[in-house]
This record gives sequence, C-alpha cells and structure tokens, in this order.
Amino acid sequence: MYTINSIEDARALEGVEIGASEWIVIDQDRIDKFASATGDDQWIHIDQARAARELPEGKTIAHGYLTLSLIPGLTKNFIQVDNLEQMINFGCNKVRFYSAVSEGDKVRARGSLLKAKQRGGMMQLLSKITVDIEGKKKPACIVEMLVLLVTK
Repeated sequence: MYTINSIEDARALEGVEIGASEWIVIDQDRIDKFASATGDDQWIHIDQARAARELPEGKTIAHGYLTLSLIPGLTKNFIQVDNLEQMINFGCNKVRFYSAVSEGDKVRARGSLLKAKQRGGMMQLLSKITVDIEGKKKPACIVEMLVLLVTK
C-alpha cells in the first residue's frame, strides 16, 4: 500500500502500478443480485439452464457494469491517505469491456496512477484500472478513473 498525503507524494507515483487486489469469485448469487438491483435480467445473466445450452462456455455471463462496480472495493487498499476527509468518485474518462466474465470466474483489479494534479483544495488522481480474469489473456475491462481526494 502506498501513502499519499500531498500532491508531491501523488506525483511521485505517476506511472507506477500502485496495487493488485486479491482474486474474487463471481458467483451466480452475485450476478442475480446485480440483475435484481439494476433490472437487467437478460437471460445471458440469469438463466443457467439456457446458458448451458446456448453460450460458448456453457455458463451465465456477469454484467459488464457489475464488473465495473467491483472496482472501488477491489482497489480500496491500493493507497492510504492519512489526512483524508473524503474520497469522491469523479467519473471515468474511458471504459472498455474486452472479455466476458463467466459465472465462476475469478477476477482481480490492478491499478496504475497516470496523473496527479491539484484541483482547488483537492488532489485529482487519474488511474488506469485493469480487471483481470484468472486464466484469460484479455482482461474483463480497462478503465480510466478519476477520484478527488479531499484532505483535512
């Protein structure tokens, strides 16, 4: 874990891989709960019997946005800010889904800090986050994310 308490600390990490999370399993229960929460109940996500017959891997496929929504939890231990008041999700510049996550796959996140800049009384960090799928060459997704760090 890297500690960032100033813009100088953050700038020193530009171009550095700042973390890799543990692998987590994407099980059907998680997929079903996401489908219920979002109303996206397309059969490729929730119908295991049909997926076994009709999908190439014979398994349901997690929602792309489910994969994206895991990033905050997977990356929460990449940096520490001792004087942090708030960390604000400021958005994404770019999101690309390269490979489907099938039920039972394990995923993890890796992050690199691309750019740090002062923005008023806050630090703005632009990071590249890659969500890998264990055993697959192509990642599930690559995202450029912006966060604002409000310090005391």
